[in-house]
Amino acid sequence: MHVTMILPALTEATSPLFRPIKYSLFPPLGLATLAGYLDPDDEVTLHDEHVERIDLESLDTPDLLVIQPYITSARRSYEIADHFRARGVHVAMGGLHVTSLPEEAAAHADTIFTGPGEDTWPLFLKDFRDGVPARRYDSQQRTLAGLPPVRRDLIKRHLYLVPNSIVVSRGCPHHCDFCYKDAFFEGGKSFYTQTVDDALAEIDRLPGRHLYFLDDHLLGNRRFAEALFDGMKGMGRLWQAAGTVNSVLKPDLLERAVEAGLRSLFVGFETVNDANLAERRKNQNIGTDYAAAVRRLHDAGVMVNASFVFGLDQDGPDVFDRTVAWAVEQGIETATFHIMTPYPSTGLWKQLEAEDRIVHRDWDLYDTRHVVYRPKGMTPRQLEDGYWRAYRDFYRWSNIWRGAGAQPGTHERLRHLAYAGGWKKFEPAWDLLIRSKRVVRALPALERTLAAFGGRE
Repeated sequence: MHVTMILPALTEATSPLFRPIKYSLFPPLGLATLAGYLDPDDEVTLHDEHVERIDLESLDTPDLLVIQPYITSARRSYEIADHFRARGVHVAMGGLHVTSLPEEAAAHADTIFTGPGEDTWPLFLKDFRDGVPARRYDSQQRTLAGLPPVRRDLIKRHLYLVPNSIVVSRGCPHHCDFCYKDAFFEGGKSFYTQTVDDALAEIDRLPGRHLYFLDDHLLGNRRFAEALFDGMKGMGRLWQAAGTVNSVLKPDLLERAVEAGLRSLFVGFETVNDANLAERRKNQNIGTDYAAAVRRLHDAGVMVNASFVFGLDQDGPDVFDRTVAWAVEQGIETATFHIMTPYPSTGLWKQLEAEDRIVHRDWDLYDTRHVVYRPKGMTPRQLEDGYWRAYRDFYRWSNIWRGAGAQPGTHERLRHLAYAGGWKKFEPAWDLLIRSKRVVRALPALERTLAAFGGRE
């Protein structure tokens, strides 16, 4: 059987002006994981449009085409699907957007999948080989037991800065009502992990030192996380991951992670307005001390990538300057800003739809950079302008230097300057590396930065 798998590019990742490094940072693993279920004699190719341009006319005609759409790649996904269906190819489609809007996706696919695919994908493959594939498969069982190894041989490693991406869990134990993935896991367990031995075996397969955990919340199951970190200790790995404020504040968990090689953590602070937290069910942040979490990470030698959302109902026009000032004052190395976006099927979407505040359904603009609803505390123009101003202000050289000055010593200041400056101030250089397909050559510099400046002296 000949199988082609395509991850269509997000609209925001296709700028003709420059290619931000975050879209070539690491290989997504969803399709490569599904490829692990194929038979050894199946012919399979995998394309990621974020790092390679695809000419549909030049591609072979496979027996099966598998597409994984996200909301801002939906239009491109349907274009690809329609092209191949016209050639008689059976098109299978699943993922976040398909689960949120299955009827929309079904108009462009022969088979759709809702929810995770570990239970439904093997069933579909059997049905497809028997000539009786169903139109729709809905996930019922949630387990990573028996998960085959990711088909890393299909990944074009040289096109990514960090080729060693890894996922050892699914979902998140929390239920923020603006989170796209909460709807994805509806109807079953929303957070579950591999066995520790399986996770360690997958890590052992990866060459080099650096790892990038793509898990939504690597620290979400304390027992699993502690066992994983104990097993990783002594491997000499350097890694980055995502966690929550309350997990950072838990005694001893962060220390175990650092001993295992943690050097940078993505943390969803989301808002500096406490009133927003309960309203958006960000319960894990209620009553937590953000500043204490940042200090704890920095004292452990871990850099902080902070996430913030603008446009929540309790936000006014002052939220942008307040957020940037707080982040710079704390010495946060990198920050990611978002405009609140109501993804279909989320609690936020249902609320705003009931209030008639959603202004259109042009999925290309649901990229957290455009206002697609009616804000309460400011105008749409104020919200978009404030979003862009926050990025400009946070990454001004003056604020990068101020953030470095907030660090406790020379070691930490150098770390801050190297990482914050390198991430955002050299986008033309990143663009050149991406377009010349040499971005992986910057990996040794990243590893040296993490090794030299990460962790306590």
